Amino acid sequence: MLAADGSADRVIGAVVSGTVQGCEPSRLGAGLLDVTVDSEPQEPLPTGVLGILEHWRTGRPAEKNLWAGYDRELRHHWSGVALDRRCGAPDRPAGTTYDLDGRFVTDIEGFYCAIGEAINGPGGYFGWDLDALDDCFCGGFGSQAPFQLVWHDAAVARKHHIAGYDRRRLGPAITLKYLLDMLAEHQVEIDLR
Repeated sequence: MLAADGSADRVIGAVVSGTVQGCEPSRLGAGLLDVTVDSEPQEPLPTGVLGILEHWRTGRPAEKNLWAGYDRELRHHWSGVALDRRCGAPDRPAGTTYDLDGRFVTDIEGFYCAIGEAINGPGGYFGWDLDALDDCFCGGFGSQAPFQLVWHDAAVARKHHIAGYDRRRLGPAITLKYLLDMLAEHQVEIDLR
């Protein structure tokens, strides 16, 4: 993000390359600039990312579930911004209990957003794919296993996280059973409600 005074602030860890074609005062607010970049067609982020960035423009979101209305792709970008903007606070002690709001866990990306917020509060990060989730369990991302996860409204995940083919991942869908087994392997005690 580039302000009119020339100061810059990183808002997302994405690489965009190209030639700056121009800039003008932003329609998003005073002191900001809209910069037009001529880049390769595969590089631009989806236009919905602007809505995500708006939630983060003045700092970390203070309200939970702001990601809930986004589709899978934009939920993935939400987690990417959360990763890029994570605060790096020390892990809470082993044995801590976290409450996961499962009302919007209709896809795996929703799970990553929800567990991030359960552990690290609104806009929190705790993985954005299975490998990253696995890394987070080792510590340094707000909590280190073992811990307890109270999964509220787990019926939503039971309905949506079922066996099948996941066109976005181009492979088998991540089922609720798979997630629960992975959590258990990492010494996470799960209370489905």
